[in-house]
Amino acid sequence: MRVDDFDYDLPPDRVAQAAIEPRHDARLFLPSTGRDIPFRDLATLLRPGDCLVVNTTRVRHARIRGTRSDTGGAVEFLLTRRVDEERWEAMARPSRRLRPGVTVDIGRLVAAILDGPADGVVTISLTPVDHVEDVIAAEGEIPLPPYFTGLLPDADRYQSIFARSVGSAAAPTASLHFTEDVVASVLDAGVEIAEVELQVGLDTFRPMTVRDVDDHVMHSERVVVTAAEADRVNRRRADGGRVIAVGTTVVRTLESAATETGLAPMEGATDLFITPGYRARIVDAVITNFHAPRTTLLVLIAALLGDSWRETYRTAVERDLRFLSFGDAMFFEVHRD
Repeated sequence: MRVDDFDYDLPPDRVAQAAIEPRHDARLFLPSTGRDIPFRDLATLLRPGDCLVVNTTRVRHARIRGTRSDTGGAVEFLLTRRVDEERWEAMARPSRRLRPGVTVDIGRLVAAILDGPADGVVTISLTPVDHVEDVIAAEGEIPLPPYFTGLLPDADRYQSIFARSVGSAAAPTASLHFTEDVVASVLDAGVEIAEVELQVGLDTFRPMTVRDVDDHVMHSERVVVTAAEADRVNRRRADGGRVIAVGTTVVRTLESAATETGLAPMEGATDLFITPGYRARIVDAVITNFHAPRTTLLVLIAALLGDSWRETYRTAVERDLRFLSFGDAMFFEVHRD
């Protein structure tokens, strides 16, 4: 498969540059019928016994700015992954002259280059190590997507109502449409909500730069599926309920923890790349935003929705649906041959 096969025309004015308020007033497109409904009516699409699975990750204040200790030049880091207690993976700008040994002063933090740069990515240490997350939260900013040039009422508008565990460099955007009212209506419909975690990392920002999809290398991201949540999903599956993933991050988490007998507890890293030909083992339906051309996210959607993804996206453009992080969403059942 060629990366070109996952291209489509996305007019700039279809990229959402404002966050709809209230959140649940976004539109929810249904490829099966070609119509859309308000997201607040999600519960009408669900059945008693279904299991809705959400990602509880919280976006870190991962954009940090400082000056080089030697030259005074400005440097910006986007922390994409915490490697261990001392090391971090980060996208750096400018990165060309950031060699190992260079240090950058960032308020109460000092970043030291340990490795890189490679394609703009460096490995750094941050000191002091004690309470480093609290210091990052104070010194850093929420890293809004580069294609979003609008304004938000506050930084929490880029957090979902499920967000608890700090660790992501970007939000799991399908969950941004949920409000307490939507959650209440889902629970009233007899649907259970399960929670998993995937810390969104570098691949959210990396385009596929190769010619063939199979040559793209996915970076690993941390996932957590507890025994209690795996049991919750498995019980609903055993009773005939559908497992509905809220976003591509949840799809990858569930499928990474899938076994022949169901969903297993998991805590570790996944580099699962879902491409056409993949047969989902856990996920029955997906709620997701509309993704950018030539991205791994779109490849995943093509794998689960089938060849109709092209018509779905063409229709969404024609119907003036809003694309990308603050855009509208769609709901579909996984295509199986």
